[in-house]
Amino acid sequence: MSGIWGWFGGGSAAQKRKDSPKNAILGLRTQLDMLQKRERHLQNQIDEQDAIARKNVSTNKTAAKQALRRKKVAESTLETTLGQITTLEQQINAIESANINRETLAAMQAAREAMGKIHGKLTPEKVDEEMAKLQEANDLSNEIATAITSANIGQPIDEDELEDELNALQQEEVDSKLHETGGSIPVHDKISLPAAGTGALKGKEKAVVEDDEEEELRKLQAEMAM
Repeated sequence: MSGIWGWFGGGSAAQKRKDSPKNAILGLRTQLDMLQKRERHLQNQIDEQDAIARKNVSTNKTAAKQALRRKKVAESTLETTLGQITTLEQQINAIESANINRETLAAMQAAREAMGKIHGKLTPEKVDEEMAKLQEANDLSNEIATAITSANIGQPIDEDELEDELNALQQEEVDSKLHETGGSIPVHDKISLPAAGTGALKGKEKAVVEDDEEEELRKLQAEMAM
């Protein structure tokens, strides 16, 4: 019980009020202990007088009656003592329960005050406001990161200049391959052939193919005639 009584401090008057249930319980327990000892003593007397009465029931009726009379007195006193013990136990339980309820309520009040200090002036509206600000900060951070990663830093690249360099590399490759044959044909001349010339070459190739087919057909007819 010492842990329960030592929860709260305070001035001497407040401390006395807090110790009052403790002192009451201690006093009741002291009295209860005394009554329990008396109960055991009375029960021993009852057993002793009962034994005397049984011993003298046939040989000494007077002594047996006196023993029974003392037994009755002890039984009556024991019954009263048992009632007192029951009453004290009920009072102790009631005080302990009331004190526990008081200490529990005080602990709950202390917890409420602590939560109030923790939360301070915090309200659901302020929480929503802070969360909105946090979201805005995150959005701004994402926008800044996107702007940094997508920015083109340095001089812009001239696409025409890249095309000229590519053509020059192609010319160098063609010159290198044709150098072994002793000739050099500019790559521009090969790539930029007129469309009509290309068409004429294709027509010539088609005519050669057709002449070959006619020749094969004539050979086949001559073989069949034989």
